[in-house]
Amino acid sequence: MKNQKISTRVMAGSAMLSAVAVVLQYLEFPIPFLMPPFIKFDLSDLPALIGAFAYGPLSGVIIELIKNLIHCLATKSATVGELSNFMLGAVFTLTAGLIYKHNKTKKTAIIGGLTGAVVMGLFSIPSNYFVVYPFYYNFMPEDVVLAAYQAILPGVSSILASLFIFNLPFTIVKGLVCVLIAMPIYKPLTRVLKDRT
Repeated sequence: MKNQKISTRVMAGSAMLSAVAVVLQYLEFPIPFLMPPFIKFDLSDLPALIGAFAYGPLSGVIIELIKNLIHCLATKSATVGELSNFMLGAVFTLTAGLIYKHNKTKKTAIIGGLTGAVVMGLFSIPSNYFVVYPFYYNFMPEDVVLAAYQAILPGVSSILASLFIFNLPFTIVKGLVCVLIAMPIYKPLTRVLKDRT
């Protein structure tokens, strides 16, 4: 009976966090002069990070999956953006959740979040270069994608260089912002998430 109540609480809490993540994903916005217009900033990883801390790393990954499946319904990127968002968000929340799971303190949460942000940034290089961007090239040729980066930094000579110069720091900062917001609100939210039946 107790396990059933815990399972119901986790499902309900994860569903609530997924709904918030979906809303935040629709509030994405470009960052002119710093990133190409097809790359947008959003805080939809924040609820997934909180879910990973509250219910475990797998919950964070599931929240990432649910929000991107729902976002696919109104996508304009042929699901490529959602694929990238899921892969990066899953790596971020899985890493942070696994670290926090072994020692549930504020310090460990910070370490987990920071580590997750860096791992997500590093993972963005191969995931974009080998998986996401080759999909993009089907409807946005490689030279057009490169030109979008060159419009910001004319000296950039390749997609790989662009990923290191632009996407790596952008992705890390995106994760760090989620961590900074999560830290002061996680404890108060925990009472709601863990008491939800």
